[in-house]
Amino acid sequence: MPFNPLSILNGAVDASGAGGSIRSAIANASQKTGIDFNYLMGQAKLESGMRSNAHSGTSSASGLYQFVDQSWLRVVKAHGAEHGLGWAANAISTSASGKAVVNDPATRQAILSLRNDPTAASLMAAEHASDNKGAIEGTLGRSATSTDLYMAHFLGLGGARQFLTAMQANPDRSGAAMFPAAANANRGVFYDSTGAPRSLSQIYNRFAAKLDAAGAPQTIDATSGLSATRLGEWGADVIPGNGEQSTSNAAVWAQNTLAQLSGTSSLAGTRTETASLLRPTPNTARLAYMMLATMGA
Repeated sequence: MPFNPLSILNGAVDASGAGGSIRSAIANASQKTGIDFNYLMGQAKLESGMRSNAHSGTSSASGLYQFVDQSWLRVVKAHGAEHGLGWAANAISTSASGKAVVNDPATRQAILSLRNDPTAASLMAAEHASDNKGAIEGTLGRSATSTDLYMAHFLGLGGARQFLTAMQANPDRSGAAMFPAAANANRGVFYDSTGAPRSLSQIYNRFAAKLDAAGAPQTIDATSGLSATRLGEWGADVIPGNGEQSTSNAAVWAQNTLAQLSGTSSLAGTRTETASLLRPTPNTARLAYMMLATMGA
């Protein structure tokens, strides 16, 4: 897929060949991080129904993997530079209270909009899962399963540790009693059709079954309707395309943006209406400078 700077600046999603592009993005993330492809596919189907522009109605969660704002900023801060997103990682700082902050509003929105890019979302989801895997295994003293990783994404790492530790001790304990906020946002997860609260083991086993089904290549499940609350503090190449080609295309856009400011570029080969939308502003110029500085272009 060609580089589309509008997907960064305005959060737009290029829908052409969306299914194949999403699958390719997930395969790329799996290869780069070692996180299982079927798990990442299953997670995307459960979270967003494989829709890169999905938005939650009950939280700030957005994108293919439904990262809330804080979770996304934290994982980009931790891993963005590894995948060509140094400009974004460098713009994120941590406040005294532990909150991830971006001082410039336009840059903050640009970083958050990356959640709607399949390549960015898949890479960050995989890195997030890799971080969670080590933490969960350290807590439980056993290998983490795909369902364990999903619980960490769904409840946040802190919430998952609480959930999994409590389930080991008392699998029949009510999940809604432990996580009332998550239960309120996801009644179908925490309560059955009669309104009775599900136990921790029932919730876990239902997620395991859904992940198994959603991860199967022939399965398409776009109706799960999850709205995760991300109770834990953690609650994951951002430019469409793969690897060096993506970075190169991004650099071309940034260079053209700055050249337009000085009147030396006509964005040759770009459709007139697109060029008009990309006319530099102080905010886009700032973003272009940051990108080029990070890339060394």
